[in-house]
Formats: sequence, C-alpha cells, structure tokens
Amino acid sequence: MRPIRTFKVSPALPAALEALRPLATNLYWDWSDEVKELFRRLDPDLWEQSRQNPVLMLGTISQERLQAASTDDGFLAHLERAQAELKQYLQERSWYQRHRGTDTQECYAYFSAEFGLTTALPIYSGGLGVLAGDHLKSASDLGLPLVGVGLLYQQGYFQQYLSADGWQQERYPLNDFYNLPLQLERRPDGSELRIEVVFPQRVVYARIWRVQVGRVPLYLLDTNIPPNNTYDQDITDQLYGGDVDLRIHQEMILGIGGIKALRALGLQPAVYHMNEGHSAFLSLERIRELMQESGLTFAQAKEAVQASQVFTTHTPVPAGIDLFPTDKVLYYLGRYRELFGLSEQEFLSLGREQTGDFQAPFNMAIFAIRMASSLNGVSQLHARVSRQMFGSLWGLTPEHEVPIRGITNGVHARSCVAPATQNLYQRYISPDWWALPATAPEWQRVESIPDEELWRIHDRAKVQMVLYVRERLRRAWEERGASQAEILKTREVLDPEALTIGFARRFATYKRANLFISHPERLLKMLADRQRPIQFVFAGKAHPKDHPGKDMIRDIIHFAKEQGLERQIVFVPNYDIHTARLMVAGCDVWLNNPRRPREASGTSGMKAAMNGVPNLSTLDGWWAEADYVTTGWPIGRGEEYTDTQVQDELEANALYQILEEDVLPLYYQRDQEGLPRGWLNKMKASIRINTPFFNTERMVQEYAQHAYFPVSDRWARLSAQGYVKAQALAQWKARLFQHWYEIKIQDVTAQSPKEVRVYEPIGVTARIYLGELTPAEVQVQLYQGEVDATGNIPVGQVVPMTCPGQQGDGYYAYTGEISYASSGLQGFAVRLLPHHPDLSNPLELGLIHWGN
Repeated sequence: MRPIRTFKVSPALPAALEALRPLATNLYWDWSDEVKELFRRLDPDLWEQSRQNPVLMLGTISQERLQAASTDDGFLAHLERAQAELKQYLQERSWYQRHRGTDTQECYAYFSAEFGLTTALPIYSGGLGVLAGDHLKSASDLGLPLVGVGLLYQQGYFQQYLSADGWQQERYPLNDFYNLPLQLERRPDGSELRIEVVFPQRVVYARIWRVQVGRVPLYLLDTNIPPNNTYDQDITDQLYGGDVDLRIHQEMILGIGGIKALRALGLQPAVYHMNEGHSAFLSLERIRELMQESGLTFAQAKEAVQASQVFTTHTPVPAGIDLFPTDKVLYYLGRYRELFGLSEQEFLSLGREQTGDFQAPFNMAIFAIRMASSLNGVSQLHARVSRQMFGSLWGLTPEHEVPIRGITNGVHARSCVAPATQNLYQRYISPDWWALPATAPEWQRVESIPDEELWRIHDRAKVQMVLYVRERLRRAWEERGASQAEILKTREVLDPEALTIGFARRFATYKRANLFISHPERLLKMLADRQRPIQFVFAGKAHPKDHPGKDMIRDIIHFAKEQGLERQIVFVPNYDIHTARLMVAGCDVWLNNPRRPREASGTSGMKAAMNGVPNLSTLDGWWAEADYVTTGWPIGRGEEYTDTQVQDELEANALYQILEEDVLPLYYQRDQEGLPRGWLNKMKASIRINTPFFNTERMVQEYAQHAYFPVSDRWARLSAQGYVKAQALAQWKARLFQHWYEIKIQDVTAQSPKEVRVYEPIGVTARIYLGELTPAEVQVQLYQGEVDATGNIPVGQVVPMTCPGQQGDGYYAYTGEISYASSGLQGFAVRLLPHHPDLSNPLELGLIHWGN
C-alpha cells in the first residue's frame, strides 16, 4: 500500500554532536582517516554493518550511544579535530587558484554514466566509474571549479553471488536514497527541484540529488517519481541494464537532462567534459539552447558548442561503443533534427563515418568526437589505438597526427593506500606525500623507510585481507545454504605466510582471468611446494549478459574444487570498492594479463603499486608506460598477436616462467632476520616510481592544463559579444569547404642533387593554386622523413613554407628549406592545411591536401 504522505526523519543528535551531520554528508570522510576513524570510533560494529555509510549509521545508532558520546571528552576532542580538518580543507588556497587566479568565475561540468566514490554509494560497475569518482576527488583536492553530472540508480549495479556450481547470479537490492550521503535539491519554497526531458508523446521528469565530494558537488538525476509512468520511473533503475530503448532513454536523461539540471541550478559551465560517449546527447540540447535563446544558426551554434567540449574515450575496441539503430535515433531525437533544419541523413551523419553507408548505426563515440574540440585516450598506448580506430574521421591525416592525445589515468592516492601505509609515508616522505609532483626530491626518502617497518605494515595488511576474505566467504556460504562442514572450511582459506597473487577486475574474456590454469601440471607443481607456498585470490563481476565471462569465474572455482585447492585458490564474491582496497594492500603481487592492446588503461595495478605491491602484467594500458622491470615483471615484450591461441600459449608459459624463476625465489630469499631484502627493494621502487605519476592529482592537472584551461579560454573568445566569433568561424568554414577542392599543388622542385649529405640544406619551391582563398587562410608545409619499404613516410616532421608573393590568377609561390639528421632513404612531400586563429588546431576539420 502506498503511503498517504511521506516524511524524511532525521536522527536526533545531541547538540554537542550536531557537527557529525555535515561531516557525514560530505564524502571527504572517504579519504580522511581522521574523519573516518571518528565514525568508526562511535560504533565500530555498526560502522561495518552500515557498509561504512555514516548517514545510515547515524540513522540507526541508539540514542543511548549518542548520549554517551556527547559527554565523552575524548570523542568530542576528536570531533573538533575532524571539524577543523574539513574546514581547513575547504578554505585553503588551492592549486587551481595558484595557476588560474582567485577572481575567475569559471565552472567545468564533468558528465559520466557512473561514479565510484565509496562502497556506501553503489552506483558504479567498475573501472570507468571509479576513475570518474577519483577524478572528482582530485578536482576537489586541487580546487578546480568542477561539478559532476550523472544518474542516481535505484538498484545501481547488481550484487553478485554464486551458485553451488560457481555460476554467477545477480540480485538488485534497492538503494535507500534517504539513508545515503545525498541531499535533494529544492526550490526556495522547499519543493523538489525537477527538470523535464521531452520524449515522443510525453515528458519525463527527474529530480536532482547532490553528493558533496569535498569541494565538488555531484548532481545525480532520478526519474523514479510521479507523475512519470512506470516505464519512465524505471529509466534510472539499473546501471547498464535493459534493452537498446532503455539505453537511449538513460543517455537522453544523462545528456539532455543533465544540461537542464545545470540550468535549473543556475550553472553555465565554460567546459563540458564527456567521460565516454554516454552523455553526448548533451550537445543537442546545448545547440538547441543557442539557436532558440541566442538566435544562432545550427552551424554557428555547433561551432560554439564544439569549442567548449572535451571527450575522453575509454574504449579500445569498436565493440565497446554504443551503436544505436537509426530509426530509434530519429524517433527519439527527431524534434532536434526538425529544429536544426537538417535532413535525416544530415542529422545521422553527425554520428557516422562518411563512408556512404546509409544503413550504418549511430555511433555515440563518433558523435562525441564531432562535438568536442579536445579529445583524449586514457593511456599513451590507448591514444595510439584510438588514433587507429578513429583516424578515418580525419581523412588523409597521418595517423600519429590525429588529434587524440593520451592523458594517462591515475588513482586517488588517499582513497586507495591503506591507512597504516599512509601514516608511514607521512612520517618518512612528507605530510603531503600524495600531492608531491614526480620531480620532488622527497620521493627519494622512500629508501629511508626501514625494511622492518615496511614489511610489518604489509604483513598486517595481508592478515587483515585474509580475515576479511574468510568472513566474506563464510557469509556467502551461509546465504547459499552450504553445509556446516563447508562453512567451517572458510576459516582455513588462505595462509597469511604464503606468497599471495591478487587478481581483481571485471571478468571479460580479453582479461583472461583463467590464463593461470591453462597448464595445470605446472601450476599444481608450484602449489604443491610446501617450502615456497603460493596462493591466488580472485574477485570481479561479469556483466549479467556476458556468459563467457561467467564461464571464466566458474572455470576457476571448478579447478580449485576438483584439485582440492580451495584453500589456495579463492574467489571472493561481490567485488566492491572496500574489497578492492583490502586486496591491493594485502596481496604480495598484482596479476593482470589482458590481451594487448585491449586494456585501455587499467587502474587496480596502480593502486597496488602505491601500496608497495609489485605488478606482474602484460605490457598493456598503464603498465606499458611504467618501469615494469624495476617495479614488477612484464609478461612478454609488448607483442600484439592475430592468433589468440598462440598468444595464450606463449603468455601462459611466460607467466609460469616468471613465477617459477623470478617471483617465488625473490619472495622467499630471506636474510638472518627473516626479511626478503630483495623483495623489499622492489616494493620501495614500486612506491617511489609509480606513486608520484600514476595518480589523479597529476591526471587532473593534465586535464586542466591541456583541456579545461584552453577550452575555457576558447569558449570565452567565441561566445563574447553575442557569439560574434563563433558566427564568423562558421561562415569561414562554409567558405573554406566551398573552395577547398579547387586547391592545386604544382611545380614542386627540390634544389639539390639526388644524393645529399646529413644536415645539407635543400631548398624547395612550389606553385600553389588557392583560387578564392588567400595565403592567410591556409598553411603550407613540408612533410619530411624516412621512407619505409612501402614508399611512404610513416612518421614525418613538419617544416613551414613561406609565401614570398602572388603570381596572379589565384596562384602563389611558396618556398622552404629542409635537411636530414640521419642517412638512408629520405623523402618529403608538400601539404596544405586550413588556418584560422579560432580553430582548435589545424587538423580540426580533417582537411589536408597533399601534393602529388
């Protein structure tokens, strides 16, 4: 029965404890040991039972315990310290203010379909969401004027449990928003602030919740409200659930609804960052705004919108991109097409390659690329893969010049490094170790950490992880209805003294979680060695529709059961942020063996490295950029295979060989004090080399300096004085397209013999027909470099040519000079690109004219 009226009931805190309320609703507690320990101190058992959710904890704790705490001088002193720490954090001068000033009114909006901030707020599925959460945390640390925009899922992502046969099952418990660190946005009269998104034949309403992430607000949209019909209430039910129609609905709410939410909140960001393509429909709503409210044409509005948007792709394979049937795109978004005055094919071409295939689906990544002026992948290798994957959008542009840069992912150090380890770093490296740049000399102090102390702290982290895994398995077995004998066995899983290999991530086939059991006889031999015991801990979820991924989980569980190795090979169900934090601190080695180049970045290994845990991985994603010899072990040398069976065979053998010949001997090589000095050297190297670079402080600084600041400045130029420069740029582009294909590069001559010496100057002249264009509208370049076996210059250097004068009838003379720094077969070509002071870069339009 539905209630007649509802109330939000708040805990009755004694006056002395009122300060707990703002502390509970700001997620700063997630990365502050001082604040987190305060809530744990209030009731340790309830803190864990509430999944470390202080809002739920304060709502369920007994009044007797609150009264006792309100008269406890020690607790009140702790509360005062926590209050002071948060106040100082929110008010201190920030990195952004030092680099951008204090009088700026900038605002940057960060859109993502998922955010992984804390175990208490389960609206994430994996790496993409945790990366987004860490992005917000570091933006807060740096003082960036960022706001997050996402969806608030009533069921979130599924909770995983396993059948007796090891098959993944899913359950979807409801999130109780009123017992989460969320606050409803309201109008001045106290009513809920709601936005409307127009769908065919109806309007969908959404309310706005706010999560305070330090200095940064995250706004989440929720459609589970009347007067929406049942279907529309379920739009924000599950993350990555439902059919293609529901996905389009979700992405319309995220993108279009997200823009409407920002406007309802009075926000006009200068930059819009699309974290993956799920939010790209925001571009349509922004174009509509500028057309209807500022009187711009579609072309002019598109220029302004594109100038102020950033797109980050996380997908290294085409199969990972949202592709929507064209009939559904036209049905759900037809009102935008009509408003823009575009034909069906013109509208659909915004999300398609120009291949002439009129049946091609609407590609959300291509759409996002076309609507952004700053593009990046999430590692250097992934950026290269992305340039290959999307390079055709830039026509004849050489692959290495396709304007998709690499901004390598990082992790939020204070969220993933174990508290005791953080304390160690504060004492021996710096009180602000997490904020030190990679060049800071303080990182050399890692070597001063006593071996005994580092080993003792790691040993405690391992014991903590083992106890947690045993308790997690006990509860899972009880829920499954296992026998008492089976439940008692969970007390014996894992040996705190044994070398422990950790593997925790999404179970997708390319990640090859089961590679380690591909040669059972070699594995069994290692596992049987009582002098050098070894064990494996696995965790991770497969997508509910990914049956091959579920098979991998079952394969591992079956192998352990059939071989009687359930104490040494353990799968921890229902992987979440809390489990991840314990595993990256408590394991001895972090294993990752994806098929290169399928791992865009990977971040769990970074977290392990920051805790002093060496990585053992194929050279994919971030690990390809790391010092993988000093801080761990590489599987292979970065080879890429077309035959996956050959790849699996070779890399499985490499994995076994590294474990047998390198990892096990080094770990069990102990001195007279029982310490593995060589292993500790590798742990210290992992901390010293990886921590200062693979963190989101550095990552967000790169986004600020390479994307947010220049994009914001460009938006300011193009939007000034009623968008006069955006209008002029659109007009110039139309003129350029009209005359571009009239250009001719003729009479190219090189003033040199056939053979030249290294560094000998070579003069080059060319006669170029520009027609109606002028030399100020183009840049003519020499493209020089080594000629490969196919007769091409794969990676060339660019030298500008100058125009000494006009020759008449639209012809101009150009001259330049080149020289070569190395011997061998070298060559050059002449090329011509557009030039305009308001372009984001010369290759923005994908226009490039090469001379024959």
